[in-house]
Amino acid sequence: MLLLALDTATPAVTVALHDGTRVLAESRQVDARRHGELLLPAVDRVLAEAGLKLDAVSDIVVGVGPGPYTGLRVGLVTAATFGSALGVPVHGLCTLDGLAYASGLTEPFVVATDARRKEVYWARYEAGPASGSAAPRTITRLTEPAVDRPADIADQVAGVPAVGAGALLYDTVFTGVRREGPEHQSAGALATLAAGKLAAGEELPPPQPMYLRRPDAQVPANYKVVTPR
Repeated sequence: MLLLALDTATPAVTVALHDGTRVLAESRQVDARRHGELLLPAVDRVLAEAGLKLDAVSDIVVGVGPGPYTGLRVGLVTAATFGSALGVPVHGLCTLDGLAYASGLTEPFVVATDARRKEVYWARYEAGPASGSAAPRTITRLTEPAVDRPADIADQVAGVPAVGAGALLYDTVFTGVRREGPEHQSAGALATLAAGKLAAGEELPPPQPMYLRRPDAQVPANYKVVTPR
């Protein structure tokens, strides 16, 4: 297996290569406005670091969000294009799951990312240690990903261990925030989680975007259609 993982659902543009046993190379740059500009050079960089060519990739995994529409679709379109060109399967994984895996937490906890508009994308998790020396750590998402104003979920998250940029941003609500935890996505964590699931014979979700709300761009209400005569 040579798994190419990428995610652009958070401000981090992150790419990693995983050989089924370990992360061979990883790149992460945090810039919420340059996903399209930074992603392909990041792919080139991790391939060069690993001393491999793109045609060696056997599987692709992409973070499907939730995330803002513009950034998220950069990763999804790139993954789909690579998959079509190489003739390899493209898998999806929830971006919050990657952050949960990277957290290292085993007690029940929350992951929250910044959804802008004074909202967060979030979900609740529990995790367990690896079942053996070679087995990956396991995580279980207890709730479906949601987008909410922090004040509206205060009773559900107060005092609960939490990681992610959303928890850091609204730390008066996420009072159990772990500041040493991951703030943005890591493709290395996403790749490790995906590699473990694939090795166990688990079928990963399709690479379908998880937007949770409508895009910012809207057709004006009084838009006039003009057709040629």
